[in-house]
Amino acid sequence: MHLETDIEAPWPAGTDWSDVAERALEALRRVAPELANPRLTASLLFTSDEEVHVLNREWRGKDKPTNVLSFPMLERAELLDLASEGPPEMLGDIALAHETCAREAAEKGISAQDHAAHLIIHGLLHLAGHDHEISPEDADAMEALETKALALLGIGNPYDG
Repeated sequence: MHLETDIEAPWPAGTDWSDVAERALEALRRVAPELANPRLTASLLFTSDEEVHVLNREWRGKDKPTNVLSFPMLERAELLDLASEGPPEMLGDIALAHETCAREAAEKGISAQDHAAHLIIHGLLHLAGHDHEISPEDADAMEALETKALALLGIGNPYDG
């Protein structure tokens, strides 16, 4: 899978956010091998709360910012049936809101990089057809994949405590 990353203000220039994203993707590939398909592409936009607020209102009917939005372009069955040979396939788009991410990281007492990695993993799992809002079992399964990928990055379980 290839990740196309675009970084906008107000994300600080002192951090290599593309590297954070690539490391998150690499860890996730190890626990969700369907995301290792070389045909897959996803876009990741590091942007502002204001932009995510607009997207959330327009596409989800929710008039507020949120930490991460995912816009899948393949159904889970299509992803699982996708051969590794052939033309590129767009898995979907993710948008990450800086101010919300930074505030949540501060509230949790973790780095913005670690929290962004978690949100990227969470967003990619949504693109892959996982959904924590369907049932408690689906939520548990998605959280388990997230915590396994985060552990590979040396990041603790965000759902503890």
